[in-house]
Amino acid sequence: MTAMNTKPHYRTVWISDVHLGTRGCQAELLVDFLNEVTADTYYLVGDIIDGWRLKKSWYWPESHHAVITNIMEKARNGAKVIFVPGNHDEFAREFVDMTFGHVDVRMNDIHTTADGKRLLVIHGDEFDGVVKYARCLAYLGDTAYNLAIMLNRYFNAARRKLGYGYWSLSAYLKNRVKNAVQFICDFENAVAHAATKRKVDGVVCGHIHHAEKRMIGNVLYCNDGDWVESCTALVEHKDGELELLHWADMRNMAMSYIGGTSASSPASAGLGRLMSLFRSATTPDTAPSAATGRVTAKNTQNNNPIGKTA
Repeated sequence: MTAMNTKPHYRTVWISDVHLGTRGCQAELLVDFLNEVTADTYYLVGDIIDGWRLKKSWYWPESHHAVITNIMEKARNGAKVIFVPGNHDEFAREFVDMTFGHVDVRMNDIHTTADGKRLLVIHGDEFDGVVKYARCLAYLGDTAYNLAIMLNRYFNAARRKLGYGYWSLSAYLKNRVKNAVQFICDFENAVAHAATKRKVDGVVCGHIHHAEKRMIGNVLYCNDGDWVESCTALVEHKDGELELLHWADMRNMAMSYIGGTSASSPASAGLGRLMSLFRSATTPDTAPSAATGRVTAKNTQNNNPIGKTA
């Protein structure tokens, strides 16, 4: 089998804020992602299951069950899986320092990259003043957020009928509201400050549904995003380099590249199959490097890898 047809393998994968149990969860895209990539270690950085929403009403389709089944299978097959609970799945914090089905539950963790960087892995809700000090406001905000996600779902249903790929209306609006932007900035600074106090090189978190990788002072701040709006994951290559993968964008690019105009769902389109076709169809200049697994699109502007990465 050639390198072009080999699934990308990463040293580490971080995902968070999946919110299984809600209608806004992009479970089909996540299943495709989990089927398409492999890794030595998987971090589940909180809010994997939305206990808040499930307490109000039960919603658990087959695609949500498939996410759990896929992760548990990876753990059984030898991958290291570490679950750091968030505020929406805080029920799991009662089981910190225990192991269930080969999955380790930890309040936080220190991950050492291949090139020696020490990264604090936390969900991040402890740096959200609303969640920490005003739970009633947090629940109210959760209701408003779910309304935005519902609108986002109908908006994207209309886009699919017109032949367009997924695009997050809710994320677009959030990034243009002044208070939301300031909250994100304050959160990132608070998390970076905590990492400095812990004397680590960087931090990986979730919680705010805003994927990011940048330096804040001397701290490498990474947020792996979510699987409700942006559908992103943070990955570590075997040399220790960290990269953000915007999976929905990668899907859209793969469909566009092979001439796909189907408005079908991610599950019926088969993102894993599309990505394999993309890699098989790319020229040597755009093929993934056999040494690193990265797609180095030399004939594209700015030499950016496929999809949005950072």
